Amino acid sequence: MEFIRMRGVRWWPRRDAKGFSDSQAAALKELLSLVKADRYEEVEVRARALATTPHRNGGRDAMTVWLARTFAASAAVLHGRGEDVLPELDALSAELRHSSGTDRTVLLVNRVSRATVLIRLERYTEAEAEVSDVLRAVTRLAHLTDVWDVELSALACLAEVLCAQGRYEEAEAVARGNLPRAKGSRATSLRCLLAQSLNGQGRYEEALAECRAPTAPVSRAGTGSLGMVTAAALHGLGHRVEAETTARQALDDCERLLHPSHPRIGKIRALLADITAEEPPGEGSN
Repeated sequence: MEFIRMRGVRWWPRRDAKGFSDSQAAALKELLSLVKADRYEEVEVRARALATTPHRNGGRDAMTVWLARTFAASAAVLHGRGEDVLPELDALSAELRHSSGTDRTVLLVNRVSRATVLIRLERYTEAEAEVSDVLRAVTRLAHLTDVWDVELSALACLAEVLCAQGRYEEAEAVARGNLPRAKGSRATSLRCLLAQSLNGQGRYEEALAECRAPTAPVSRAGTGSLGMVTAAALHGLGHRVEAETTARQALDDCERLLHPSHPRIGKIRALLADITAEEPPGEGSN
């Protein structure tokens, strides 16, 4: 999951909006900067503090609270947590659905986070339904505001859940079709998903070519994803030693930078078990 920066979307109300202060705007902007710097733990702590701190006249502006809670939940999901965050995402999305005081895009951000968690919990049917509904909502909002970033995040979620269900051809179409309009770490994320879909189809040489194409560095949330799909492609081609080395490096990176419960750690361990369970490579193998 990539953080949705929502360029062109008003993350907080106008400076003159009732109950909103310059200090709140500054705090929210600082949270956004910290997310961009991949400092997820710090974002969550600061956001939760902001959501519970009384402001003007001893009250708390609802918009500020919703945005702070969105930052906190998003940061937790980016770090790799899942099941413990889901009730919070459910409650927040329910509140935002019945609110007339916040941008609809904020609700979509929470729903993409929710879909990400559902994928991690292997609740694939629910995840696909959630992300498909988000994409329909994006279509309805596209003429009102800039939602391309939300759309790309939702499409990446869709490709991931399709891969998880073994629907690799569909996942390939989603990832390949949207890769040209993605940039930076988001493009790298889609390229990893494309390679994953190709691995799932046994097209290992094509997958390896995608993995080795020039790409931007992954975000911290994407740690280990490129190494994992690269190792899977190498393994599929019979390059056991290189596959093992690549997978071990990906595992080391994940254990160092992601939450211990992140499912990517378990997936890489399972891949390593498959690689090392085989007989040593014969002559001419890597």
